[in-house]
Amino acid sequence: MQPILKLQHIDKSFPSVKALDDASLNVYSGKVMALVGENGAGKSTMMKVLTGIYQPDAGVIEYQGRAVAFRGPKDSQDQGISIIHQELNLIQELSIAENIFLGREPTRYGKIQWQQLYADVDKLLQRLNIKYNPRTRLGNLSIGEQQMVEIAKALSFQSKVIIMDEPTDALTDTETDSLFRVIQQLREQGHGIVYISHRLKEIFRICDDVTIFRDGKFIEQTAVANLTEDLIIEKMVGRSLNDQFPKVNIELGEECLQVNNLSGNGVDDVSFSLRSGEILGFSGLMGAGRTELMKLIYGDQPIHSGEVLLSAQTLDLRSPKDALTAGIAYVSEDRKADGLVLSMTVKENMSLSSLAEFCTPYGRIEHLQEKQAVQKFIDLFRIKTPGQNQIIQNLSGGNQQKVAIAKGVMKQPKVLILDEPTRGVDVGARQEIYQLINQFRRDGMAIILVSSDMPEILGMSDRIVVMCTGKVSAEFSSEQASQELLMAAAVGKETEEQT
Repeated sequence: MQPILKLQHIDKSFPSVKALDDASLNVYSGKVMALVGENGAGKSTMMKVLTGIYQPDAGVIEYQGRAVAFRGPKDSQDQGISIIHQELNLIQELSIAENIFLGREPTRYGKIQWQQLYADVDKLLQRLNIKYNPRTRLGNLSIGEQQMVEIAKALSFQSKVIIMDEPTDALTDTETDSLFRVIQQLREQGHGIVYISHRLKEIFRICDDVTIFRDGKFIEQTAVANLTEDLIIEKMVGRSLNDQFPKVNIELGEECLQVNNLSGNGVDDVSFSLRSGEILGFSGLMGAGRTELMKLIYGDQPIHSGEVLLSAQTLDLRSPKDALTAGIAYVSEDRKADGLVLSMTVKENMSLSSLAEFCTPYGRIEHLQEKQAVQKFIDLFRIKTPGQNQIIQNLSGGNQQKVAIAKGVMKQPKVLILDEPTRGVDVGARQEIYQLINQFRRDGMAIILVSSDMPEILGMSDRIVVMCTGKVSAEFSSEQASQELLMAAAVGKETEEQT
């Protein structure tokens, strides 16, 4: 079977970095090709070459049997190649129909033909077996529903190749199932799909073939049926990972944090405690109130009632600055929106919360001390960057996440809150983050780990608190807990094992 799209022997270099080194990718009509690799393996760069954002330094792109050179995203899109980004490119205030045909609306004598527009969108949505009103404001849809709109938009360009970049990253299980049904329909209609994901179980569920990148190089293309999860991981990272969740057991210290009857936005009468060196996992379904609780503890949301005590002292939390000063650091689940300033450098982002530590009494920044501290964390966290002055949006997702965590740890907090710390991070970087968490707890830091990944919660936590509709529904020791018990508590079901 001949590929509809071939990228062969692609090279692409930037100052101090060779992002692609003789990399290749094949896409077949009616098949789903997984593209996997660690953060920084070259996947995003390859997609930017494919869509004309970057021009390759060497190599050939063949599309529908002929050599092509895409001059930009519009050129590749016009020729039938569409990409659905991890961050959706849609306008919340416009309707579904307006988003799908933005800039391409049917007109007559300069006026938009609304009835024709809505009819055209209806046909697209029917192809996907989804029943949305084209007039609905996009902002009223869930993330999963908005993703379906992105797919309909891709089909409106008569796309023969559709690239999906981490499409399930923010979806519920139900929305993921709906997406997979649509992917199956697209496959049956003859579309070629590139599926980029760090969630290996999805690869085995939805993909036909897999292409593996490592350090910008093509490693292998093979049928998914020829591989196991462990084998994919080994080929991605170039080594065997013996223990997926390398938790260390240490003797816990004194009680460090105490939360008593805390209520606020989306949180109702929550109490728990945390000891130095302990990892306390927080589990629950989307909307359970976990992130809202963390933002109360971090001073980012007003507390309606209850109290937060650190080292037996009641805190007056009016802002994140109050929490940081007291010794509580928070690493957001959304690093791009809340955790980092993408236009700033690695150094500026990492030291942002700690600038006071590098200032003279007259407010002058001691840049040498700042650079030394930042370099220490770059080395400790093994952050892949050409230098401290690299703009952070140019780093891979995994390295951005390491900078976000380093920013919190640089304050030397007593309590570190990690909200979805490995979301969108590859297996190799996950291992490095887990090892860092182990080092933090050895140093006596108390850690709250919020995660939707049940194996991660089970594998790394000493205790697990489960939330449901803003309340604590159960608490388990690591010995008691299981995926079944966590899910039962997450949906509010009582079990005999709850403590």
